[in-house]
Amino acid sequence: MKQSKRSFLLQFDRIMALDSKRQVLILAIVLAVIFVASFFLLSLTGGDWKTYCAEHHISHWVFPLYLLIDANAFHDFCVNKNVSGFAVFVSCIIYVAGIIIFTGMIISVMTNMIERRVEAHLNGLVYYLKSGHYIIMGYDEMVPSFIHHIFRRDSKAYVLILTSADVIKVREKLRRVFSDELMKHIIINYGHRTTEDSYKDICLENAEQIYIVGYHGQSAHDAVNVECVDGICKYLEKHQGHHPKKILCVFKDIDTYASFKTTEIFGKVGNLGIEFIPYNFYTGWAKQVFVKRVHFDMDNPGTIIKYPAVFGDGISPDDKKFVHLVFVGTTNFAVAFAMEAAHVLHFPNFNRDNELKTKITFIDLNADIEKDEFITRNRHFFEVQSYTYQNLSNEPDLVDPDTSASYFKGEKNSDFLDVEFEFIKGDIFSRKVQDEIYKWANDKEGQYLSIFLAMKDQRSNFAIGMNMPDEVYDNNIPVFIRQERSDNFVTNLRMADTNEHKYYKVSDGELKESKRKARYANIYPFGMNETAYSADNKSVKRAKLINYLYNTANYETFKFQDVLVLDTIPEDKIWEDAEKMWQELSVAYKWSNLYSSYTIRTKLASLRAMRGLDLDDTSKDYVNLSEEEVTEIAQVEHNRWNVEKLLMGYRKPHHDEDKYFAPNDEAKKKLGKNKDLFIHSDIRPFKDLGSIKELDCEFTRYIPWIMKMTEKNEKP
Repeated sequence: MKQSKRSFLLQFDRIMALDSKRQVLILAIVLAVIFVASFFLLSLTGGDWKTYCAEHHISHWVFPLYLLIDANAFHDFCVNKNVSGFAVFVSCIIYVAGIIIFTGMIISVMTNMIERRVEAHLNGLVYYLKSGHYIIMGYDEMVPSFIHHIFRRDSKAYVLILTSADVIKVREKLRRVFSDELMKHIIINYGHRTTEDSYKDICLENAEQIYIVGYHGQSAHDAVNVECVDGICKYLEKHQGHHPKKILCVFKDIDTYASFKTTEIFGKVGNLGIEFIPYNFYTGWAKQVFVKRVHFDMDNPGTIIKYPAVFGDGISPDDKKFVHLVFVGTTNFAVAFAMEAAHVLHFPNFNRDNELKTKITFIDLNADIEKDEFITRNRHFFEVQSYTYQNLSNEPDLVDPDTSASYFKGEKNSDFLDVEFEFIKGDIFSRKVQDEIYKWANDKEGQYLSIFLAMKDQRSNFAIGMNMPDEVYDNNIPVFIRQERSDNFVTNLRMADTNEHKYYKVSDGELKESKRKARYANIYPFGMNETAYSADNKSVKRAKLINYLYNTANYETFKFQDVLVLDTIPEDKIWEDAEKMWQELSVAYKWSNLYSSYTIRTKLASLRAMRGLDLDDTSKDYVNLSEEEVTEIAQVEHNRWNVEKLLMGYRKPHHDEDKYFAPNDEAKKKLGKNKDLFIHSDIRPFKDLGSIKELDCEFTRYIPWIMKMTEKNEKP
């Protein structure tokens, strides 16, 4: 008996705790029971009450309800002289029951319903958005940058954040960043990004775009995000019709991110007609610094901070200076930045003597160990290209490393790349390393130097950034300082020192006056968590046009469609076909076109330098290139392509795999198919290419057309 009673109470409490609807249902049942009991008790008193009802034109079926809720009805009934004492007594019981229910239970239930509704809203358990919204799955410090991106594209958009974190705390964090007006467009719901029930609640199938962010501090971040993509695909396969246009997925590990550039693991997303975009925090920042050269100041909405070009005012074929990037530390930031720099920093002066390579230097106390990991990651690059190594530490090396190309060592076709790596073992604070930086900073006629402080410890980055050799500051060397959070301090230091001051020195016995900026005029923050995401829609559009040109090319003559022919095709038709071709493209080729697109800005900088224009002078970007310009930039394009293929996992063929050494046309054709296995015979110097080099020339000729088409179609 006791056990049954406890079970009943347990079930009752569970029902009451579930939701307000069940509480109202229980209240209605209680009311019905009381009503029936009241009618039964009144029937026991005789017929006086029915007579009373008839005299006052009241239905006797409704009369018990009157007694329950109406004090006047109770009073009139009690003072009636024709009503028996027993009937009055029963009416008293009914009236008291009504007071308990309607002034106690109903008020309590209504109050509780309101409180529960408020509590559910605050904890993200009320679902409002049904369609046309943007969904962000997971929450970390990058999320505000995704929201800013969405609002920049659509100021009236609604953003839904699905997170398993404390919703109230998440809301308070967002309030520090967004105005009250924008907060009205941000809905936070509690849920798990890998649970199908959560997808139903947020109407995932009707969303415009999905951003899978996760939590950056989670050890299994990438694995959970991959699981989330799989879950979304399975869910959407059951919901035919409207699907989100894009799914962007954040990957924390740069190796995981790199692997998705060559594999079709998410081909099923494309099969649903959805564009899949992998995103990495570190490489995303590298593109902001090297490609877009801007970032949005989160502390001052609407303010854009412009980064300096690491190649000065643009590099022409006659320029005698090479680009030199120095990374202090071998962190994920340093490695990702170095890889992106190798992809995009290619210049025409390398074509003159093959000596002015883009140089990427790592400085780290453990450089002797870190270099081995880096070389292993990019083994096909170092099969072709040698590297340099210095030990500036106080510890001698046990073994002198072999820095030559690991496979094509000594062959005439080794070391033909226009990018080289250097590894320096040493403490950035040590005298030896500081002297090396001093030497580079004084080499104003030989290199474009940029220094990136990317150590794990933000304090160390700041300390060394503020205490470089004087020549770094005096010679306006850009110093990029990794900051985890706000860029305010570094930006304010730079802004305070950008004004020019009078500078005096004695030369040949005479006092001479000049002007120069102060010490910290060229320090720049990067890597802030809250400003992580910055879309580059122009580059994506250009990549699609590049793919369109190659898809419609004549491979017998190695020519693209004539511009006059393209001008007769409606632009909407070109973009429609370009989009369709892009969706059918493999992941590896998508990335190849993207990297080609990213370097258009660098090529334009070289073209402007060749034409005597300022770095940011866009006045002649649509002007057709001369044949001399085509020849120079086409070689730059192939040098870029060589590096891109090797870093993406392709390798240069061995002698017996190389189609250029094939005994006949049939063998040449079959060996050419090895590129499906990431073995590409065209990885070689530009001068050693066959007729295929004409495609590099064609692509170069069409840069103005690509620029013009993109400007018409896409906002910055």
